[in-house]
Amino acid sequence: MTRTLTEKRILALQHLQAHLGVAFPSCRLLHQALIHRSFANEQGLIGFDNERLEFLGDAVLELVISEHTYRCFPTAPEGELARLRSVIVCEHTLAEKARGLNLGDYLLLGHGEDQAGGRDLDSLLSDALEAVIGAMYLELDYETCRTFILTILGDDVQDIWVTRDFVDPKSALQERVQRWGLDTPIYDVYGEYGPDHDKTFHVVVSWQGEVLGKGRGKTKKDAEQDAARRALQQLAKEQG
Repeated sequence: MTRTLTEKRILALQHLQAHLGVAFPSCRLLHQALIHRSFANEQGLIGFDNERLEFLGDAVLELVISEHTYRCFPTAPEGELARLRSVIVCEHTLAEKARGLNLGDYLLLGHGEDQAGGRDLDSLLSDALEAVIGAMYLELDYETCRTFILTILGDDVQDIWVTRDFVDPKSALQERVQRWGLDTPIYDVYGEYGPDHDKTFHVVVSWQGEVLGKGRGKTKKDAEQDAARRALQQLAKEQG
């Protein structure tokens, strides 16, 4: 596989476009959006990975969600809008959307990364989705990106606003468990995966010896928040 697309790759990308509901004028940028650096390095395609497109797509994504929340909740203070946005565009949420689009099937990974399960790794999937959005912006226009982003994330904005899941999960979890006792939740890192420049931390949160939830994130803080969020969701199911 090189910068020149094979017929098989073109057919695969055409299938993906149908799944995305977006037609690209050319497959070239969409192809690049799905190339992880490990593959580019193995194939001698230095600089032809998805990192620059991911950088652009991240900015477009934040703008779309910022504008949407601003218009949807005209009386909400800036702090609430910022927290709501951070939950919507977090790594875990984007990775789940990428899984729903089967992006992992189209990723080009280096052999080692593929063998290590990179095709289903939150960080790689979320980056790929942002890169696809970046390619969409360059190949098409802002309105197409906006429509696509709100199609996959618009309902989440409304749902999270109603449930108030954007409130700091660690604080919310502490408030909840302290209704049952004075002990505070304990967070422990039980795994670190990936190279130093791209680590993913795995954290478990427990209370009085009982595991409440597990989470992942690019920093320990993000992983703790994710663990607290999952714990709150599980507690709501058990009590609901």
